[in-house]
Amino acid sequence: MMKKLVWILMISIGLFACKNEPKQEEISLEENRAKSYNQNDGFITMKGEFIYDADKKAAVFQTPNEIYGVVVDDNLHLLNEKVKPFKTDDYTSVPVTIRVKRIENTNQDILWDNILEIKDILKVEAPNPNKEDVIKLAN
Repeated sequence: MMKKLVWILMISIGLFACKNEPKQEEISLEENRAKSYNQNDGFITMKGEFIYDADKKAAVFQTPNEIYGVVVDDNLHLLNEKVKPFKTDDYTSVPVTIRVKRIENTNQDILWDNILEIKDILKVEAPNPNKEDVIKLAN
């Protein structure tokens, strides 16, 4: 059941229109960590697991309580570059702390109630090597 859900998510997110934003300069993780978690800018700080499938152009962010689709944009690609050293395969979920804009989903093809647009990357961590709940999709 979970495999079907992840598969449907990946396809749905792939159909979500990419938002084009002007390119940002290289983001320093150390500089972003120094930012307050409680800035009054409308963004929220979230910690969870990040997975991106470049072939399907779909990304998922999972917290302990919810799963979100992620807008595919320059910040997502920057985060993907930062998590690559920690990935052992395409579906390795990597713990990250990010500041995001949570957007209510209006696209009926996407299953999630909310979509996240990444604004800042605060922290990227190595996955727990003893974690055994990796989900892999089969063709």
